[in-house]
Amino acid sequence: MPRPPDRRPRFTPAQRRAHRATAALMLVCLATAACLYLPPLSQLVGRRRLLATVHEWSGLLLPVPLLLALATRAMRRDATRLGRFTAADRYWLHALRRRSPHRPAGKFNAGQKLYAQWTLGTILVMLGTGLLMWFTHLAPAVWRTGATFVHDWFALAVAVVVAGHLRMAARDPEARRGMRTGSVERDWAAREHPQWAEPD
Repeated sequence: MPRPPDRRPRFTPAQRRAHRATAALMLVCLATAACLYLPPLSQLVGRRRLLATVHEWSGLLLPVPLLLALATRAMRRDATRLGRFTAADRYWLHALRRRSPHRPAGKFNAGQKLYAQWTLGTILVMLGTGLLMWFTHLAPAVWRTGATFVHDWFALAVAVVVAGHLRMAARDPEARRGMRTGSVERDWAAREHPQWAEPD
């Protein structure tokens, strides 16, 4: 009987819950935005006021899972890793451009770090512009017009980037398993994240 593969812990339950909650809120924001913005979907779904309310509250709640997870040491440690670009990350990006299979990475590769930083920045931009659009008395009309422009174009960019994220996840079942169960095969970790050690 074959021996089960050796596994290594990757994410804590708090981190996995934060990821799932953030993903669910982001998808609700994108789905309701599409229904509010695209006339065919708006006519098909109806109940515009309800959709707007769900969209607004989902957007307000978007930072909450991350903030709650930051109460744990593991999340703070990973947040530090995700926010720090190293020489290995620059080499990883260079190797990606050259399509080289040798791409050094710690617990997170450069692509994952860029995605995490983009997501955090986007949440802040969308939250700020959304508040200006929701609470019309907070700023003059010209600010609200600018906020609407930025909010709409960022929403489109978010949809494209999230689609890319889902595509990358679909191509790596072990990475998905790591997010689902909290652990990954050691062989996968050694291949995809060869410099992953404590501390990173």
